[in-house]
Parts: sequence; structure tokens; C-alpha cells
Amino acid sequence: MATLARPWTASSLATARTAPSAEWPAVRRLGAALGRVFGTAWGRALVWIGCFVPMAWLAWNLWQAWQGLPHDLGKEPVEGLEHSTGEQAIRFLLLTLLVTPVRWLTGWSWLARYRRVLGLVMFAYASAHLATWAALDLELQWSEVATEIVKRPYLLVGFAAWLALVPLAVTSTAGWIRRLGGKRWNALHQLTYTVVVLGMVHYWWSQKKDVSEPIAWGTAFAALLAWRVWRARGARENG
Repeated sequence: MATLARPWTASSLATARTAPSAEWPAVRRLGAALGRVFGTAWGRALVWIGCFVPMAWLAWNLWQAWQGLPHDLGKEPVEGLEHSTGEQAIRFLLLTLLVTPVRWLTGWSWLARYRRVLGLVMFAYASAHLATWAALDLELQWSEVATEIVKRPYLLVGFAAWLALVPLAVTSTAGWIRRLGGKRWNALHQLTYTVVVLGMVHYWWSQKKDVSEPIAWGTAFAALLAWRVWRARGARENG
């Protein structure tokens, strides 16, 4: 049997960590065309609208449930809304983390401006998830809200994840980047990874029987975090 050469030499790692977009002219041309669209005010407005279409759909279904009309929130509309807003928060958290590897793969630098947009949308869905539980499930009985958070570990972890999101949302503007400086802003936004871990633990613990969805989401996040570690290692070796 022929022996295989070791693929992970220093030179091959450096080559593998080079963005492949340089070899994909069609991808570059497509990115340039999309950049011209999404670099405009109309393009940004379209992205915002698209991000909140699920929110509008959920609000419409909640209204339908209150009116006793057919809806898609399940037998327990409040529970269905909690689940849906939580899933949307996870989905947009994943999209936020996907921006950097997709930029690296494609060379579409214009995607960077949408990372903060996706992060803010994710915070909006996470806040809707918390508000649904506190306002519709516990009817804003604040003592009961506090008791439940302290008593149930999965709620405590979920609330901690939301608290970690607050400074990220507040400092998401260009003004805050200037105030904090690039290094401090980047250090603060490393909290994103803490949010990922806490969010996945909260999701896992909240499932009574079927944990297939948390496993699927957790696998996707683990792959993204592994990619970032790999890229950071390459930057240190080449740096």
C-alpha cells in the first residue's frame, strides 16, 4: 500500500488558511454584484425587513390565537411562541458567527456591515423570548419571575445568556467602537462565545425528552468555534 504524505505541514497549513476566494472569479463577480445591491440604503432596509418577517409572522399567529382563530403556534400558543422566538434567537446567533467564515471563503467584504445587524436582530428575538415567558406565561408577577429564575437552573443559565447580550447590543454602534477603542471593543465582544455556551446549555436543559435539535445546533456552533480556533492558530504561526 502506498504511504500517504503528512498533509498538515506548516506550509500546507498556511496554504489551507489562505482564503480560497482568490481562485473563484465567478464568486468574486457575484459578490461585487450583491455588494452593489446590499451596499445601498434600500438593500439595508431589505435585510432589516427580511430579518423581522418571522417576528411579524409570530405576532400575527399570536393575535389569531387570542381571537380563537386557526394559528400555527400549537396547542399551547404561549409555549409555542416561547419556543419559536428562542429558535429564531439561536438561528440569528449562528448567522452572526457565520459572517466571518463566509467573508473568508468568498471575499465578500461587504458582509461585515451586516454582522452587527444580525447581532441586534438576535438580541431582539432573545428579548422577545424572555418577554414572552415573563409577560405571557407569568403575567409579569416579578416575585414569581425572580423565584423561577433562581429555582430552575435552565432559566438561570438562559437569563445569564440574555444579560451577557445586553452590553453587546448597547455597544454595537460605531460610536461605541470609537469610545472603547478597537481592542477593548473586540475583547468585550468575546462575550459572544459565552452567550453561545450558555444558550446551548439553556436549550438542552429546557428540552424534556427530545434533545436532537439542541445537538444539531450545538454541532453547528462547535464547528464554527473550531474554525475560529484553527484560523487564530494560523494567524499566530504566520504572524
